[in-house]
Amino acid sequence: MLKKPHYIVVIFVVLAVIVLFRLPGSAVGRLKLGISGLFLPLFGLAGSAHEAGIQARGAFVSKRQLVDDIEDLRRQEGELQIRLQQEQEIERENARLRAQLGLPPGVRQNMRLARIIARDPANWWRAVQIDLGSRDGLRPNLAVRTAAGLVGKVASVGANRAQVELLGDPNLQVAALDKETGETGVIMSGSSSPQENNMVDLGRLSGASAVAPGQSIFTWGGGGVFPGGIPIGRVVDVRVNDYGLSKEARVQLWANLNSLQEVWVMMP
Repeated sequence: MLKKPHYIVVIFVVLAVIVLFRLPGSAVGRLKLGISGLFLPLFGLAGSAHEAGIQARGAFVSKRQLVDDIEDLRRQEGELQIRLQQEQEIERENARLRAQLGLPPGVRQNMRLARIIARDPANWWRAVQIDLGSRDGLRPNLAVRTAAGLVGKVASVGANRAQVELLGDPNLQVAALDKETGETGVIMSGSSSPQENNMVDLGRLSGASAVAPGQSIFTWGGGGVFPGGIPIGRVVDVRVNDYGLSKEARVQLWANLNSLQEVWVMMP
């Protein structure tokens, strides 16, 4: 049974309906417009919140995609830098060969990107392990580098990983060339240590050598292991040995062996 307040509400609704039916069409339209205007702020607020949510989700997806794109661009930049250095070395080699009449030109090498997966905890500046192996076409004595310069060479190969000797390993020696003077020497690890692992020695220089601080050192290309023209580092200082009969230079590596994460293997 309806209570008195309910009767009042029912009567009010019936009267309102009767009044609406008796109003002219223009008045009814204005009334509807006024009632809908009361709800516009609520609809606008809901729409803004929905749009802001869509924009926020779009921004999140875009940021993640942007990070992936930056990583891809960084890898592409490294590969392009290496390609450019190879092209420059090939041009220089071709010029020398043309001067010597008929020797074959240099050949561009393929590269494989590898990730560092392990370091020797006792001699971490001398060797690393990478995530490529014989299944990927690797074999011992392939040169390993970054976009900045030479890192070392492949020492041993397993099915899906390989050991890389770094320039800090005493067993690794590299035939090197001073591009400014045209002199050749051998990169050795005499100055390499955990505290100074980015330094190597350039030895077997004559006492009359013109090698000087600031000059750039590259791989020479003799010996068949390291292709010519790979940047190694910059001469820091030069010392005289054997009472002036020979000289030795310290070279700061372009590649940072302390922060290696990815390297390029120079494939055959």
